[in-house]
Amino acid sequence: MEPTREKGSFVTAGRVLAAIGILVLLMILGGGWAVASNFDNLGNLTRVVALMRTQGIYKVSTSRLVEGAIEGMVGSLNDPYSVYLTPVNYNRLQQQLQGSFAGLGMEVTINKKDNYLTVKSTIKGTPAQQAGIRANDAILRINSRDTRGMDLETAVGLLRGPVGSKVTLTIAGGGATGPVRQVALVRRQINVPTVAGQMVAPGIGYVAISQFGAKTTDEMKAQLVSLMSQNLNGLILDLRDNPGGELQSAVSVADFFLPKGSPVVYIDSNSGQEVLRQTVNPLVKVPVVVLVNGNTASAAEILAGAIKDTGVGILVGTKTFGKGVVQTVYPLSGGAGLKLTTARYLTPNKHYIQHKGIEPDVVVANPADNKPDLQYDRAMKIIQEKVKVNAA
Repeated sequence: MEPTREKGSFVTAGRVLAAIGILVLLMILGGGWAVASNFDNLGNLTRVVALMRTQGIYKVSTSRLVEGAIEGMVGSLNDPYSVYLTPVNYNRLQQQLQGSFAGLGMEVTINKKDNYLTVKSTIKGTPAQQAGIRANDAILRINSRDTRGMDLETAVGLLRGPVGSKVTLTIAGGGATGPVRQVALVRRQINVPTVAGQMVAPGIGYVAISQFGAKTTDEMKAQLVSLMSQNLNGLILDLRDNPGGELQSAVSVADFFLPKGSPVVYIDSNSGQEVLRQTVNPLVKVPVVVLVNGNTASAAEILAGAIKDTGVGILVGTKTFGKGVVQTVYPLSGGAGLKLTTARYLTPNKHYIQHKGIEPDVVVANPADNKPDLQYDRAMKIIQEKVKVNAA
């Protein structure tokens, strides 16, 4: 091996080993006996790094080596909810929770039949909607990139971009075999509402929460105030396909429903058990039916479980997902982040739902295409009966 190449490799390897040395020191401070018993493993780690840098023909940057080490450590938890977030993924998560990002204003998925990127819906007033893009349209290309076989994360990354930047989409109307056209769009700041509601029958309101983000509480309050101004006598709350989101947001929304003094959720963490929180001033004082399904998860289950345990509403649908653990997102240097499971939660009656889910009071399964929506129909029937009883 040539000395000049060897010198450069050893310098870079030395930097990585120095970083590992710091990690080892931290481990020793946290549990010296454990480190001592695994000293051979630590020796193997430093040797592998040195060999990769000096002998391996495939080169990798120091930053990627460190990232790989962090990913490996987090992966050793065997927890699907704890994950190291690259700067790109950390930024994307923050945008999702804030409900605002630079993009085109449409929700997309992968069509399993033809493997093309497909539009699920567009947001009113956004570039996608104004360009005439509709649900079920297939996106064949993003600029020059063929989307067939592309994973969803890559596709979303290509659709989003800086405000004012341009992107050209090749669209097939109504599906991959439909008429093809090209659409040039300019990305804008997109604000995605998480709450939608309307009166669906005399005295009966409907509110759907798609996820829990930074603006959900304010959006929910605005919807409820609007519905109550229209003589609200009963409410259908739709939490189906809600993957969760911010814990505090779900707790704040629960405040609108639960009786005064009721706990919303119990949190078990390394520091003990605490209550989040005693309801102060409930806003909704009418009968409530909550729609749930197998994709109702995490923060959405906190709200559903609180409503069920306190008896202020009836759950209709199928058993929820069963995610009873809480993640905290910690920022790291360089724009990266760590999403780490830090607590377990229990419903007001101290039911732990991890891997169990919440059973609805009234079990109703929908067809695969949700047509007809039997769950909604049953919820409507129940709420109409309750409103009628209360009126009598």
